[in-house]
Amino acid sequence: MVAAGLLHLTVARREFQKLVPDWVPADKDDVVVASGAAEIALGTAFLVLPKHRRTLGMAIALFITAVFPGNMAQYIEGRTAFGLDTDAKRKARLFFQPPLVLWALWAGGWLKRDDSEQI
Repeated sequence: MVAAGLLHLTVARREFQKLVPDWVPADKDDVVVASGAAEIALGTAFLVLPKHRRTLGMAIALFITAVFPGNMAQYIEGRTAFGLDTDAKRKARLFFQPPLVLWALWAGGWLKRDDSEQI
């Protein structure tokens, strides 16, 4: 999260702007800066506030879910960014979002494996 947030604010800023759908009622750069700041804040808090990992894990999962429409728009509108220059590549990217949500929930302690089933 922190690394992605830093990319939003630095070298990948223009690429992220391409992903902001036209229907978002805000300046594209403002959206990129705000989402980057949110990623940095969430990622940093997750690392330094272990007592709040459950809440932060859910917040990260919700954030990842909230930006999914941008990924859908990239696919539907055929926007090229981050080397995703074909419909197949843009569609494949969509399948990475659910594992990220699951990772955030798992890291936050929402999803636990059953340790009683030892091999």
